[in-house]
Amino acid sequence: MSRVLKSFVSLILLVGLVLNTGNLLFAQEKVTPGEYYNLSDYEKLTGKKTTKFNEAPQLADLVRQGKLPPVEQRLPKNPLVVTPYEEIGQYGGTWRRAWLGLSDQWGSNKICHEDLVMFDKGGIKVLPNVAESWKVSRDAKIYTFKLRKGMKWSDGVPFTAEDVMFWYEDILMNKELTPNVPTCFISGGKPCEVEVVDQYTFRVKFAQPNPFFLTTLAVESKYPFFAPKHYLKQFHPKYTPKEEVEAMAKEAGFQFWYQLFDQKGSNTNAWLQNRELPVLYPWRAVTPPTATTMILERNPYYWKIDPAGNQLPYVDRISQTLVENGEMITMKAIAGEIDMQVRHIQLPDYTLLMENRAKGDYRVLKWKQGVGSDVMICLNQNVKDPVLRKIFEDRRFRQALSIAINREEVWKLIYLGLGEPRQCSLISGVAFYDPEWEKKWAEYDPKKANELLDRIGLNKRDKDGFRLRPDGRTLTSTIEFASGVFGPWADVLQMVEKYWKDIGIKVATKPIERSLWEARTSAGVIEIDVWNFDRNAAVISDPGHIVLDPLWARLYSLWWRTGGKSGEEPKGDIKKLYELWDKVTVTADEKQRERLFKEIINLHKRNIWMIGIVGELPQPVIVKNNFRNVPDGIIWDNTVRAPKNARPEQFFFKK
Repeated sequence: MSRVLKSFVSLILLVGLVLNTGNLLFAQEKVTPGEYYNLSDYEKLTGKKTTKFNEAPQLADLVRQGKLPPVEQRLPKNPLVVTPYEEIGQYGGTWRRAWLGLSDQWGSNKICHEDLVMFDKGGIKVLPNVAESWKVSRDAKIYTFKLRKGMKWSDGVPFTAEDVMFWYEDILMNKELTPNVPTCFISGGKPCEVEVVDQYTFRVKFAQPNPFFLTTLAVESKYPFFAPKHYLKQFHPKYTPKEEVEAMAKEAGFQFWYQLFDQKGSNTNAWLQNRELPVLYPWRAVTPPTATTMILERNPYYWKIDPAGNQLPYVDRISQTLVENGEMITMKAIAGEIDMQVRHIQLPDYTLLMENRAKGDYRVLKWKQGVGSDVMICLNQNVKDPVLRKIFEDRRFRQALSIAINREEVWKLIYLGLGEPRQCSLISGVAFYDPEWEKKWAEYDPKKANELLDRIGLNKRDKDGFRLRPDGRTLTSTIEFASGVFGPWADVLQMVEKYWKDIGIKVATKPIERSLWEARTSAGVIEIDVWNFDRNAAVISDPGHIVLDPLWARLYSLWWRTGGKSGEEPKGDIKKLYELWDKVTVTADEKQRERLFKEIINLHKRNIWMIGIVGELPQPVIVKNNFRNVPDGIIWDNTVRAPKNARPEQFFFKK
């Protein structure tokens, strides 16, 4: 068979049938490793029938003692199958990690959180998760979800559509608990409506098309769309006399009932603070978050299995040692005291980690950061100084600054040749990746940079060789960035300061404490701002840096977000950017929606509002040699809930 014919046959085999339930069935015999399939779909794909379910030995002992019902009664009728990355795992063991305490909650959350739907590994397709299936109306106004029949909370109580309605009516729509409904649940100026169809089916309605609702659910773990009514109603005045609830709140040290309710179950770290809170996670907290070592133990009612019918997770418990800082986590890894960890493992320590692999009995995997540029330089289009603003608004000025940067030199000296020298653009392998954007105004050409600056009238210089503004003053500005946040930003910016000095632009770099940086950024007062261009996977569901809340135009963004009540009205291409996004958000037709978003990308290519240097950096992952089913090379990005996209429930210790 010719190579062309083989490629054609492979393409045909990969073509899937997309059902209106949202479940993707591939026309091939084998399924994709590390992905989710409803058991019913998995059996159709493979032709294999699951006749028996198995469980961890520790749970089997509890069943024999009469303390737990049999595994068949603990699983839903149609459990979710997680296909392993390497092989069917083995039960047992304690997964050792380290964390910085409750403020570091997302380390645990991103391993355990479960939502109605989840993204695939790369943030391209939405997969079933808590919801078994769904249907979407043609106009993208009505979403009908089907839950898993027989699914249970970690305390064994059935999970039903009542838990969805409780979250909607008594949490989301309660003004004391939720003063402002998040914009992701608003369409046409009105909050969504939710109605129960039957015990396991509910419907969500929007006033206008909301084509991003599914991707929002896959990204926004802050809004799970359900809560355990049977447990939380005891803290809610709708179900318990208000005087009783307020008395409980005061006894717990709170002033208001909703503060107690938030701590008991509605904030993102409640499951770590309140060990009684029922969850749907693979593990649940059994020690307080203040413990020196915090323990998470397997959920006996977890609703996912492997292809052999083994109830997940494989690992019995997770042990999180409390440490003071990220450096101590690196030291623990080198000492062989961590089984698998990616959070707080820093790229600058890559050489050190590689040199100590044998000593620590671990391997170092490289995931791909969903970061288009580790340093994203943003010239504030709302800068207060009117002369500086006019300069910053000229795209030729931004283009000149961009090509004055020697990315190859920064890449070799600071990033040790890891990652890719590139413009601030989406990484390869994600939706809307554009190779032209990646290279746009990214070549090193100080001669051309000088010509551009001269052409826009910045051709006079002071006695030190720095260019003069039109008002005769030296053109100078300050780059402010959050200190001690990510990577070697200070070193990179010092090099940028030198490159810009070489073309006559005087800048100073100023590291500031993060909370102060956040306040100054929100107020739009920083002249040149810095962050990283992250959240590249599933970017159309979270285009914060590109459209929604960019560092380079916070006051224009504020005007758009408040409907013109605050901030400054945008103009030119920036106004066009928001007009395009407004169309994207109400366009039900996927192809038309993608065409509009590509127009947004083209505006960025033309304007270079964000200047990048080096991106697509690897994210080191420490993994013990006997800790298996951990993939290499997957995307490390918030939008795909990394490391949840590695499917931690199928990690295991190989004996």
